[in-house]
Formats: sequence, structure tokens, C-alpha cells
Amino acid sequence: MLTEVWPFVIRARRAGRPVVLARLVGRDGPGSRPLGATMAVAGDGSWCGSVSGGCVEGILLDTAREVLDGGGPRLVSVSPGEQLLPWEPAPACAGVLTVLVTPAPPAAVCDEITSAIEAARPIAVGVSLTAPWSWATAPSIDLLPTSAAGVPGAGRATAGAVFAEEVRPGPRLIVAGATDLAAALAALGRTTGRRVEIVDPRPSHARDDMFPGASLVVRAWPDEWLAAHPPSAADAVVAITHDPRIDDRALRAALAGPAGYVGALGSRATHAQRLDRLSGAPGLDRLRGPAGLDLGATSIAETALSVLAEVVAAAHDRTGGPLTTSTAPIQAVRAPAPTPSAPPSPAPAAAGGPASGSVAPAEPVPVTCAL
Repeated sequence: MLTEVWPFVIRARRAGRPVVLARLVGRDGPGSRPLGATMAVAGDGSWCGSVSGGCVEGILLDTAREVLDGGGPRLVSVSPGEQLLPWEPAPACAGVLTVLVTPAPPAAVCDEITSAIEAARPIAVGVSLTAPWSWATAPSIDLLPTSAAGVPGAGRATAGAVFAEEVRPGPRLIVAGATDLAAALAALGRTTGRRVEIVDPRPSHARDDMFPGASLVVRAWPDEWLAAHPPSAADAVVAITHDPRIDDRALRAALAGPAGYVGALGSRATHAQRLDRLSGAPGLDRLRGPAGLDLGATSIAETALSVLAEVVAAAHDRTGGPLTTSTAPIQAVRAPAPTPSAPPSPAPAAAGGPASGSVAPAEPVPVTCAL
């Protein structure tokens, strides 16, 4: 997805290096990456991202270098097994992948995408799959302009095909408590496309410079913050201060709303006391405590991983058990995601996240990607 590689694209362009994007726009079989998966290759040979998880990236690097050398944009078909020798077994995900290899968007389109990502504002990005390989942006897919060469609006038939990606703000992870664990959660949560907001009423704790991974650090009581900026069903709230004066206020406010995940850190004994204090609070049956999956976590980083793993599992309606004993699809079947709540002001920064979609001739293909 664009957001997974966009920081790399911006750094390369600001350094004066050209960038080519390889984007997965179709396939005829199973795969480890969703449609919209993107790989970016810079003029100095550096690259990031993937379209298959490693199976065809070597082939695409060669193609991207040809485009960087002036070979022109192109649609290519690649298979994860095509570089194998005849006697070598093909991988299970051996379907043919259709990949668009094209220079990154022109400066004006890049600026619009960057501005939307930085403001956590939705934006639709369309690129035609035939010459002249034009790019266009709009607030939503159905508003992509028909006047943009080769890029039609939703449902408007044209002679060509277009791949359209809807980049939306990622879900919020609201952390009550500005602690070392909050810093670890912010750093890890950002890599999953979540906008991590750290809320703490203590002036000595809520410092921007202590949480470089956070989208927002706020000095406020968490219940007041949640009332002013209510979470949606796509968002998560976790209380981690171990101070009932802060945690309980956050939990009461979160449980009374639609947040998809509400958790609290602490031992089982601490959680039992917490349940007594919150007895009768609306939504108490939704409270997850002690927060996190059973990883045996001992360090701050491991605890952050445990908590975030449960947040992700809950978002996909999974239990978080081992894959070796599960018969469910490894990747969650993507239904229309709940709409994340609007970003507070000032708008938080954003990071990459997962998306899915498909390609069809003569109309944009909605691919939703978390900012």
C-alpha cells in the first residue's frame, strides 16, 4: 500500500533521487500480500516494501531499474515460481501476479498525498493502467475526475482500466498514561498504521519529546479527552498508569462508548480490585484485563507487543492463539472496516497499514489503506 512506502518515497524525492513504484494490481491465485501492496525503488538502488513477501521482488527490482533508466511504465505479469529450476517445487502461492511498474506520481500529486497523510485526511489516489499512466487524487474514489486522462470517476465507463486506492486515517490507539510502556506502544503501534494518542494529566509526564512515535501527546484527564474526541468502533483504548484516579476515569469513559477494544494493565489481583471499583459501570463486561495476550512478557517491549497483539486480534475478531492449532484463514477476511473517528486537532501524523481491493476494467477499484 502507498502508505507503507510513502516515507521512503518522500525522503528519496527530497534528496533529488527518482523513484519507481511497483504495485500489485491483480493476481489469479492466493498470495501473501493484498492487492495494492507496493514496492518503491530509488535511483540509487535502495528500495523498500514488497508485493509478494519476497518471492518476486528480485524480478521487479530489475524491471524497476529499466523504468528508472527511461524504459517507460508498464504492466508486467510475474509468478513466484518462474525463477525456479524445473526440478524445484513451486511455492503454494504460485499464481500469476499483475504488477504496475511506473514512476512515482508527479510533484503535485505527491504533495497532495503527503498533505493528506500528515493531516490524517482521507484521499483517493487513482492511476490509469494504460498509457499515459496518469495519476489523479480526490477526497473519495467516486469523486476522481473523469477529466483526468485515463482516470474515470467511479462507475463511469471508459476505454481503459484504473487502479484506485482509498487512503484513510488508521484506527486510533488511545493510551491513558505517559509512561515508558506508552513510548513502546507508540513506536510499535505506529508500524501497524495506528494513530497513537497518549493522554496524561500530569505535566511532568505528558512531554512530546519523550514519545517520538506518538501521533499526539496530550496533557488532559483521559475521560475529558475521550468526551471531546470520542473513539469509534475501529479504535482502541488502554489504561496503563496503575493509578486508579487516572485509569478508572479513562475506562468508565471508554466503556460507555463504542470503542472496539478497552483494556487495562495490571496484575490479576489489581484487576479484581478494579472490577470492584467499576462495578455497575456501563459496558464493564467488555473490559479486557489484564490487557494483552499470554506471551509471558517480562520487558517493556514484550509487554507492548503483548498488548498490541491483543488489540490487533480484537480488531480482526480473533483470539490470538497459535496458528499451528488454528484452521481459520491466516489473514483475516476483510469486511468493510468501521470508520475510524476523526483526528483530533492538531491532526496527528500517520504511518502505514494494511488494505485490500481488486481491479476491474473501466472503473476504479477501491483499495482501502490505513494512514
